[in-house]
Amino acid sequence: MTTTYQSTITKEELNALPQLVYESRNIIIVDTLEKSDKACEYLEKCKILGFDTETKPTFARGVTNKVALIQLSAGDTCWLFRVNIIGIPLSLARIISNKNILKVGLSLRDDYRSMAKRMKMVPQGFIDLQSVIKNVGIEDLSLQKMYGILFEKKISKSQRLTNWEAPYLTEKQQMYAAIDAWACVDIYNKIKDEL
Repeated sequence: MTTTYQSTITKEELNALPQLVYESRNIIIVDTLEKSDKACEYLEKCKILGFDTETKPTFARGVTNKVALIQLSAGDTCWLFRVNIIGIPLSLARIISNKNILKVGLSLRDDYRSMAKRMKMVPQGFIDLQSVIKNVGIEDLSLQKMYGILFEKKISKSQRLTNWEAPYLTEKQQMYAAIDAWACVDIYNKIKDEL
């Protein structure tokens, strides 16, 4: 059965929605090679992962920073890989390059570019929500708007321009980063049967 979704959502409609809150979910900071190997041992067994990256913002024209954080979510857990501290470990690179593990993200070209500054690899097994969302009649391409249309909840973007290379991530930064990865999987699972 095909579901008809609202094609767009206004800023006012989005702001009127209740805030998305993930309760009883786990966020794991991965800031050592040992933690990466342990996380990836689990993640390699997953069939689908939510994916996102964060990069320290720059306010100088033409300057971009390397990716600082790679988020991978599975079920009720999100792993935040502090690649500004540990680089991209081989265990993580294997997952990013594994075509048999579906990774769902948004605006992936930017993520690929920022990851390439840390390590040369060929990302495989990815699906970009922006390339498939129009197949279900949704025209808005931002994660916040897609989620608002599909789930009638608002994703906060207040932490977007924070320092992702800080020695420690605040609880708000951690939640923001994890929500983006979880939301990608939620969206995909909601629309996958109609693709």
